[in-house]
Amino acid sequence: MGPNRGVARSGTNHKAILTRRSVLHGMGCIVAASALHSKAPTVAPSISPLMDRLSSYMSEAAGTSLPDKVVEHAKLHILDTLAAMISGSELLPGREAIRFARAYGGEKIATVVASDVLCGPIEAALANGMLAHADETDDSHAPSASHPGCAIVPAALAAGENFGITGTHFLRAVTLGYDVGTRITMTLGAQHYEYTSHRSTHAIATVFGAAAAAGCGANLDARQMRWLLNYAAEQASGLQAWGRDRDHIEKAFDFAGMSARSGVTAALVVQCGWTGIDDILSGPDNFFLAFGPDADPKGVVDELGTRFEITGTDIKKWPAGMPIQAPLDAVQILQREHPFEASEVRQVIVRLAPTEKVIVDNRELPDICLQHVITLLLLDKSITFHSTHDRERMRDPEVLRQRAKVRLVEDAEFGRLLPRRQSTVEIILADGTHLIQHVDSVRGTAANPMSREEVVAKCRDLITPVLGEKACATLTERVLDLEDLSNVRALRPFLQKGHPAQGSQG
Repeated sequence: MGPNRGVARSGTNHKAILTRRSVLHGMGCIVAASALHSKAPTVAPSISPLMDRLSSYMSEAAGTSLPDKVVEHAKLHILDTLAAMISGSELLPGREAIRFARAYGGEKIATVVASDVLCGPIEAALANGMLAHADETDDSHAPSASHPGCAIVPAALAAGENFGITGTHFLRAVTLGYDVGTRITMTLGAQHYEYTSHRSTHAIATVFGAAAAAGCGANLDARQMRWLLNYAAEQASGLQAWGRDRDHIEKAFDFAGMSARSGVTAALVVQCGWTGIDDILSGPDNFFLAFGPDADPKGVVDELGTRFEITGTDIKKWPAGMPIQAPLDAVQILQREHPFEASEVRQVIVRLAPTEKVIVDNRELPDICLQHVITLLLLDKSITFHSTHDRERMRDPEVLRQRAKVRLVEDAEFGRLLPRRQSTVEIILADGTHLIQHVDSVRGTAANPMSREEVVAKCRDLITPVLGEKACATLTERVLDLEDLSNVRALRPFLQKGHPAQGSQG
């Protein structure tokens, strides 16, 4: 038949047939457009080179091998974050998170750590994020003023369980999250941005990081990754008011729960078929115009693929706030080199950067109160998770007597050296002995990293009291051999409290 096949001879019928045909043709165009839509070229006219590079990198991350050093760091940060979740289950924010997940319900897809709860991936991400930052045990990335792991690992785990990804895929998703999220707030100005804008860099970095990790777990293509970033930007929020939180619940939500939830939400709605604008980082009303008009967006892709931010993220040696790490290192060194008892101490002077002093100066929460934690180390010669979370001990007469000797002063020079955290501690003994120790490379930071053995020992102390020795040993083994996992769901028996599989371990 020729091109005029089926044209009606009657004018009336002609109009009716054409109408039906035009409808059918239109439906065909929609189907065709949908097919083309999913195979759209990587670069559309409205896409900036920056967004093209970023979204392409993100879409290829699941299939791209990582250097051995980066893989090792990723494993240790995953283990460290899981340990923070597990130990956090016994603190108020963690207990409240599990209670929420249990009450909310949802499809039984994803694990809520250190509980017997299974729920939807969005709810699991929220709960596990809260667990991971129920206290100050989780990791910290000073250049971006964020705690990446507490949101990124829960988001990657929830998405990973939802889609049944391999251990290698999970590793790469987590690593991608660290690379994307931290670069966002470094580009904005990190800590300076937080203090001048009153916005929470801890929430902004992690929502992008969690979204990137979850999007990688969902195997989104380049255009979908652009839409993912769009939904992450729309959900970017958080105020520095978290500093006034007395129970650490709102802080856990700001740093982790909210971001993990939002990141997984962004990945799932895009994977489900939602669309969005193609470039939220450039063009009218873009993210940087709203959040940081003076920022140079190129920072988001600076050294992407060659500088892996997970290798520059700190793992805390001590179960206390990050600004207290250097002073604790200093006191421990002095105790080892010049043994003394707390009763022999006349005064302790701790010097910190002004912005760090504000965070830890005589706080009501024991694990972020410098004077209290230093006193515990003077008295006990060690610091444990239990001791830094024992609120009753903050009222102990002997602790209060020794705490009165500890004075915290700000040092402007240390402020100029940030984000490199430093501290000087002076201890004056009753006999006049004057001890001084300066710490410029905190143990656990990129400049002075903890060994695998040290990280495993830290995690063992956090996990064993909650899940037991067998579950702890098996979980540690599985995480350190993630490449051997065909499905990340295989971690579940060793993450949940009282799982039947734990009883059958050899």
